[in-house]
Amino acid sequence: MTPAAIQEALKQVKYPGFSRDIVSFGLVRSAAVIEGTAKVALALTTSDPRVPTLLKAEVEKVLRALPGVKETIIDIAVTPVRSPPAAGSGGNLAGGAAPKGIRHAVAIASGKGGVGKSTFAVNLACTLAQVFAARGQPGRVGLMDCDIYGPTVPLMMGLGGRPGIEGDGADALLLPMESHGVKVMSMGFLVDDDTPVIWRGPMIMKTVQQFVQNVKWGELEVLLIDLPPGTGDAQLSLVQTLPLDGAVIVTTPQPAATNVARKGGLMFRKVNVPLLGVAENMSYFTDPAGRRHHLFGEGGGAKTAAALDTALLGEVPLLPEIRVGGDAGRPVVVSEPAGAAAAAFRAIAQSLLDRLAAAGR
Repeated sequence: MTPAAIQEALKQVKYPGFSRDIVSFGLVRSAAVIEGTAKVALALTTSDPRVPTLLKAEVEKVLRALPGVKETIIDIAVTPVRSPPAAGSGGNLAGGAAPKGIRHAVAIASGKGGVGKSTFAVNLACTLAQVFAARGQPGRVGLMDCDIYGPTVPLMMGLGGRPGIEGDGADALLLPMESHGVKVMSMGFLVDDDTPVIWRGPMIMKTVQQFVQNVKWGELEVLLIDLPPGTGDAQLSLVQTLPLDGAVIVTTPQPAATNVARKGGLMFRKVNVPLLGVAENMSYFTDPAGRRHHLFGEGGGAKTAAALDTALLGEVPLLPEIRVGGDAGRPVVVSEPAGAAAAAFRAIAQSLLDRLAAAGR
């Protein structure tokens, strides 16, 4: 029995709450069979005490089913998600610590692509920036674009070029770019427009960790994290790296989107991330006569929220101005602050802040 054969067998073991296996996530450090004893070493970053226990049981089950295996030794090294370091402890926060100064970290997720999640995240971030600026707290909102393969946040925020760097060597920090009062970091700043990102899981996980630990976010009231669709590498890396205050699930009304959104919400539950609510995008179109048309169905967001036992934060109308604003780098809440879309985002932003406050976060 070769180490490669053991690794192949271990692909049957899924990380709790995810569809990906522990091998593709890069969690298996070594695997071998010596005189009938299978020895496997795993390395995890989690604060959930149930995860190592669950994985050990599943790994042992797989190993004992292999021919020639009589005994098993499973070593699991666990690195907890640490609290923010004390002031003056240094700029490079390696090892899973949350950046100091970030009060709330909220994931924006969808499960399914094509529901306008990034457009939603951009407009929500700009709306929150407007809210805090009105309170005399400008520059207190961040947006971390974790869509490694298809980063669109730079376009929608009207940003280009490369981020600055502060410091040297291991203590160097990337400086987020800023637009419309929002601090932004994205893979789109680090690769050329014509360069496709073709990466395996561990590289994605490392990039997400760098965006959390090696970016000088400063003092933020809210950091929004725009996640790619699905329940894969970026999602796992994020929940292992940054203590999240919660997640917002974005969906459109039709079952093709809501069914997947519900699964995305359940994934966060399984990794102990609270659901702050569901937002329904492209809810309806209003014609010139004032009649509403539910082009993608009706009530899907509310049903999803009910199924996940969380709140419907709001419904965003389907308006051409939203698309135009994103393409022009001026989100609709900035270009048309008195419009219907801006009103919807203000209501969602306030609901989100109220739920964070109610949870004591």
